Amino acid sequence: MTNETVISAKDLSLTFQTADGPVHALKDINLDVDKGDFVSFIGPSGCGKTTFLRVMADLEHPTAGDISVNGVTPEAARRARAYGYVFQAAGLYPWRTIAGNVRLPLEIMGYAKDEQDRRVKSVLELVDLAGFEKKFPWQLSGGMQQRASIARALAFDADILLMDEPFGALDEIVRDHLNEQLLDLWARTNKTICFVTHSIPEAVYLSTRIVVMSPRPGRISDVIESPLPAERPLEIRDTQDFIDVAHRVREGLRAGMTDEV
Repeated sequence: MTNETVISAKDLSLTFQTADGPVHALKDINLDVDKGDFVSFIGPSGCGKTTFLRVMADLEHPTAGDISVNGVTPEAARRARAYGYVFQAAGLYPWRTIAGNVRLPLEIMGYAKDEQDRRVKSVLELVDLAGFEKKFPWQLSGGMQQRASIARALAFDADILLMDEPFGALDEIVRDHLNEQLLDLWARTNKTICFVTHSIPEAVYLSTRIVVMSPRPGRISDVIESPLPAERPLEIRDTQDFIDVAHRVREGLRAGMTDEV
């Protein structure tokens, strides 16, 4: 059985024109993401991880090469509501309740009120926030706010979830808990997830594939297929398979840095 490719980049490059001259953010990116994949992107700051995610989301536009999302352009995929996007900060409106924040994209898209109610209830249960509908963001912890942000991205049931370092500002204990919850959510929904991170343990723990990127201009220096089973308790991080994958990621990052020296 062949896998269905949902995101495909071919010879993708992106150069920003600035007052100080061109900035080569991405160069010759070739990557296919299959349906149901959990793909993490890791690399040093400024290597183009977030830029690549933004290209998928039609928030940035490549200057060379091609990219398709669900077989169409990123713009067409955005108009078709093919993906949800979770930013580094939760970005919740403080004057709206948690339910009101999750409801916002549904209101914009014109869903009927009863359908909005059904979807808000469903996704808040999915991220374990049932009972917090009437709370305001300032009444929730940072981790709970990020779960609300994920619920908002899931509200219109897009097949693809783009996540830009959503747990980077959280402490390690909360981050571990949310990593577990995200894997559980991925298993239950079969979403395709593209996930940007600076954390090697997080990338290895979450992913079916890890894309290692080099410093600017951002290139893919390695793509690692995870040998880990789908069921992943946190204790798997103490296994030799986990340690071996983490070592390969670390070596890939080090080699990428050396290439630039």
